[in-house]
Amino acid sequence: MPIRVVLAEDNLLVREGLRQLLATVEDIDIVAVCEGRDDLLETIERERPDAVLTDIRMPPGHSAEGIEVAHQLRRSRPAIGVVALSQFADAEYALQLFEGGSSGRAYLLKERVNDVEQIASALRAVVAGGSVVDPKVVEALIAARAARQESPLGVLTARERDVLAAVAEGKSNAAIARALFLAESSVEKHINSIFSKLGLSEEPEIHRRVRATLLFLADRRAPEQA
Repeated sequence: MPIRVVLAEDNLLVREGLRQLLATVEDIDIVAVCEGRDDLLETIERERPDAVLTDIRMPPGHSAEGIEVAHQLRRSRPAIGVVALSQFADAEYALQLFEGGSSGRAYLLKERVNDVEQIASALRAVVAGGSVVDPKVVEALIAARAARQESPLGVLTARERDVLAAVAEGKSNAAIARALFLAESSVEKHINSIFSKLGLSEEPEIHRRVRATLLFLADRRAPEQA
């Protein structure tokens, strides 16, 4: 039986190119094509495909709708594989896609769309419960990890980084507590730990928050400049 695939891509040329290329593969059957997230979710419910081949950025927000769909399917229809296509070798997108598990998920760059066998192989892999990551994305992940290890923020826990990100947005301790579903006392403990680890313990409160924010922003820019 062929692998039943729903294709989601808002760019007409890319969408039609993929549809026509995959039509030449005997064990791949494109059962429907979509342009955006909402249409994709409705089509999945109607067609019950084996896999979804989707752009990451598409309507309505052109942000990370493809990843949102992948996460939703992980909860509601875990047997459906997802191959995500991106124009960028973005380590952050890849990490978001594989959050909660890599089985049945693949991240490929759009520059691979002319290699129909690579796309088809990724679809076969996710349907079988495997995972595929584009080599360029692997390089980006390695580079991002190295940058984090060299960063002064590398000493922070994941939760402390979340709190620091909220500090950088200018949120008060109370607002951070609401956003992260924490007790305000827990937020205060995290912030004190952040200040201590970053060597900001002896400075006035306002200066510590400003310095911590600058360190956070510098850390985010570093991978982009690498």
